Amino acid sequence: MSLPAPTPDALAHSQRLIAAIVADIEAQGGWIGFDRYMEQALYAPGLGYYSAGARKFGAAGDFVTAPELSPLFAQSLAPLAAQVMAASAPHIIEAGAGTGRLAADLLAALEALGQLPESYAILDLSPDLRQRQAETLAARVPHLASRVVWLDRLPERFSGLVLGNEVLDAMPVHLVAWREAGIFERGVVWQAAEGRFAWSERPATGKLLQRAEALAEECTISPAGYISEIGLAAPTWTASWAPILAQGALLLLDYGFPRQEFYHPQRGGGTLMCHYRHHAHPDPFHLPGLTDITAHVDFTAVAEAAFAAGLDVLGYLPQGPFLMDAGLLDALARLPAGSPDYLKAAAMVQKLVQPHEMGELFKVIALGKGIDSPLPGFRRGDRSHTL
Repeated sequence: MSLPAPTPDALAHSQRLIAAIVADIEAQGGWIGFDRYMEQALYAPGLGYYSAGARKFGAAGDFVTAPELSPLFAQSLAPLAAQVMAASAPHIIEAGAGTGRLAADLLAALEALGQLPESYAILDLSPDLRQRQAETLAARVPHLASRVVWLDRLPERFSGLVLGNEVLDAMPVHLVAWREAGIFERGVVWQAAEGRFAWSERPATGKLLQRAEALAEECTISPAGYISEIGLAAPTWTASWAPILAQGALLLLDYGFPRQEFYHPQRGGGTLMCHYRHHAHPDPFHLPGLTDITAHVDFTAVAEAAFAAGLDVLGYLPQGPFLMDAGLLDALARLPAGSPDYLKAAAMVQKLVQPHEMGELFKVIALGKGIDSPLPGFRRGDRSHTL
């Protein structure tokens, strides 16, 4: 597949990140696990894909997220947010807020319901994205922008709603190969003569080996060259909210599967995917710092870690049924029928809910404490039993 050529400045940026990763590989004895490579490619200070200044979201970026498609997405989340805040406290934290579009649209929707939070905090370490978020809020809801604050770390204690849209998929994952000779961790080396990164495998050890062995037994993974990801960071991050959350809920939306589907025998090459300027491709070594690297989420692992840490599983559904139950069509019906705005919004609704678009691949999970009533979105057809 032919990918667009970077500008000279972008190429120079990528080369600086390559040099930093090579130095790290050399410092670690010539090999690093893929999780370490992914962490640096995405988050190396000032150089990683998410930590450096570059357009990532929307038509000018590398991909389009659900909030970018239509404000109806946020309007559908507003009743759930209002119910969680009413049962806990009037505060919201959004992790990884992208351009700030979801924050702006959700604040506007909650204002229309008369249920504005006292504070809306954004947990995002990228200075570039923080600036874009502030600009989006100032442009779309200037009278509400003062309610938004930015966090550098997780709070010590919190009650309210924690919201994360496409956050878990960008957390570093380990790559594992189940082979006849044993279970191996896939890592990265630098081939100086060729001037490129390459794969290199070592026997898996420690917690990673234990998880890989358990998965092989639980999911009947064949040792005939099956390769997939094991995400340790996403379940750990989710579970870390358990001692923080006094009362309220986490609402996480991302693409992924329950464990048995994630490690299906026919998915023997894993789910790793990269995005560069609206092109999807499988090569994580292509232009580090300019390319997004993602892996699908094992929602069973997320739910198990959260439950073990003390959070209740409040619901789990594909995005399509979730949004329909949450009131997406009611939000659409508020637009003048047949108007250009309605027709445009209706097309975006199809992208959000149709199974061949985002409706089935994207999943929604709610986890929490002290939330008894069923939440909007999960009142019908909950699939928690599939986790």
